[in-house]
This record gives sequence, structure tokens and C-alpha cells, in this order.
Amino acid sequence: MTEFLLRLFIKDHRNTADARVRTAYGKLAGLVGIICNLILFAGKMVVGILSGAVSVSADAANNLSDASSSIVTLIGFKLSERPADDEHPYGHARIEYLSGLAVAAMILLIGVELAKSSFDKILHPQSVELSVVTLAVLLGSMAVKLWMAAFCASLGKRIKSTSLKATAADSRNDVISTAAVVLGLLACHFFGWKVDGYIGMLVALFIIYSGIEIAKETISPLLGEGADEELVRQISELIESDKMILGIHDLMVHDYGPGQCFASVHAEMDAKADPLQCHDRIDDLERRAWQELKVHLVIHYDPVVTDDAELNEIRRKVINIVRSYDEKLSIHDFRMVSGPGHTNLIFDIVLPFALREKRCEISDLIEKKLALEEKKYYTVITFDDAPTSAL
Repeated sequence: MTEFLLRLFIKDHRNTADARVRTAYGKLAGLVGIICNLILFAGKMVVGILSGAVSVSADAANNLSDASSSIVTLIGFKLSERPADDEHPYGHARIEYLSGLAVAAMILLIGVELAKSSFDKILHPQSVELSVVTLAVLLGSMAVKLWMAAFCASLGKRIKSTSLKATAADSRNDVISTAAVVLGLLACHFFGWKVDGYIGMLVALFIIYSGIEIAKETISPLLGEGADEELVRQISELIESDKMILGIHDLMVHDYGPGQCFASVHAEMDAKADPLQCHDRIDDLERRAWQELKVHLVIHYDPVVTDDAELNEIRRKVINIVRSYDEKLSIHDFRMVSGPGHTNLIFDIVLPFALREKRCEISDLIEKKLALEEKKYYTVITFDDAPTSAL
């Protein structure tokens, strides 16, 4: 069904790197969500009123919130495709994250209201009627929600959309909450247990929890989260596939929303290589990064001396000292400046966030080990934070 809908409504649907195709995915998911959730809301609300079951009405309200969420998602995808302008030179793609935050706020509001009505039902319990129609509507709702979860998860994975992945998770949660409602109605019908209010409260708390989780998932990229490990690997492999590249460091990834990814990196190349040839290779790599990964990449050229035996030897020793403290540590931009009384070793150490408080310990270890060398070495160390970041 998913593949059929994609072929039917989205031209060139496999080209998900195209911003227009990506937006079409979001619009399709939004429209499907609106239609399905409004139908489910209407059906559940009718049987909820007729049966007097607040848990069913609560579940219906949950579907109404999902329909509202789909509307917000649809608007978010539409606004996020607006091109860059003077005020927003990096585009408007982060609007998709804001739409996800609005969805979370609506879910939380509905959850709180349902908790209030369920609490009242707990204080004043009433018997509820379970009919074949009510049971059929609820079971049908679970089947629809299972399909919607798979549909949105598939689309979210194809276009790497956090909002669609959140929608898929919400649909899976709805299946669980509706199943709880069904169990509560069956318990009341067969055993006379008046647990409708309690089931309604559980559904309300589940809705609130879902809202909090969705909010966390959408706030994280807005605040700035770590770069996607797979993307970092792809960028690194692309650059290092060029034989003139000796190594890379200081890779930073800046995410301004889906389709608006910018990255910068320092690439080490032989200092004796032709600068014009190096520049040409860098241009090619930057072009490939956009064509293959849709990443706006800027590469800084770092010339590295490779034929100085003394420098290579002391660099090897410093690397071993650093790694003896922690295998995750690495160095770059290693230079040696000799003087009449001592030699300065100037280099950067890449420091994982977990070791940020260990700068002094690492520096002391290096100084202690180098003091054993015949030559007098002073170190000038710059500590870099984690090798990748996303803003």
C-alpha cells in the first residue's frame, strides 16, 4: 500500500534527495494522517457517547489531537520548503522542527484535559455498555493505526524526517492505548469492574508521556545535537578516498534542518605538493559532497611536512604518550620550532567531551614523558572539543 501511494501521488518518489520530493512525502503523510484520524475520531466519539465510556471518548480525543498534529506537520513541511532569503540565509527547513514542537504542545494539552475528566470518572464511577459496534470500531481503529505506524515509519526512514518518525511512534502508542481501552471495557462487561476512569487516566498519562518524548526529540536538533555518525563516516570516507589527503580533523557539521546541512573540515596534504593541484582536488571533493551526500562542504587545506625524520619521530612518540592515557585521544597540526636552548612542540589534541576536565592531567603526562628525552622540549598544546558537532 505504501509503495502504491508513493507511485500514485509523488513523481520520481525514489529521488528523496530532491527537496521537492521530500516535501511531497511530508504532504502525503500529513493528508493521510488527517483523513484517517478524523474518521477514527468520529467513529470513537459516537460509540463513546452512546456507551458512556470516558476511556473511549478519551481515545477519540487522542485521535483528534493526532489529526491536529498532521495538520501542523503538513503546514511545517510546506513552510520549510521556502528558499533562503536575506533574513534566513540558511533556509527555513528548521520550521519542520518547530511544527513538531507545536504537535507536542497540543498532545500535552489534550492529555492534561483527559486526565481531569478521567479523575472525575474515578471519583464517580459508572457502568458502561459494550456493544459489538463499539468493539468493532475499536479493533478497526487498532488495525488502521498499525498501518499508519508502518506507513509513517517507512516515509520517515526514506527522507530522514524526525517529525514523521515521531508520528509513527505516536501511532504505535495509540494502538497500545486503544488496546487498554478494549481490555477495560471487557473487564467491565464480563466482571462488572468499573475501571473505565482508571483506564482513561492511563490513556491520558500515556498521551502526556508521548507529548514529552516528542518535545524532547524536536527540541534536541534545535538546541544542537551531535552529528549523525553515519553522515560523519560518509564524509570522512569521501574525503579520504583521495590519495592526496593524508588525514582529516576538526570536522564540524551544522544542521539547519532537513536538506540544509553544512560541514567544514581540515584536510592534511603534503606540504611539497603543488598548491594549485591541492586546491583543484579540494574543489572536486566539495563538489562530490554536494552531489553524493547533499552536504555543503568547505575544506581547509593543512600542509603537512612528511620528510623530516626528527619531526616524524617525536610526533610518533607524542602520539604514543597521548594514546597511553586514552585510546580515544588523537593529535593533529603537529609542528616543531627549534631554538638554541629548547624546541617547541606545537600541536592540537582532540578531546572527547567525557575527558574535558582532564586537560591538566594529559598535559602533565606529556611534559613528564618528554622530560626523559635527551633534547629539551616545551609543548604548546591546544585542546579541541569533540571532533564532530552539529548546530
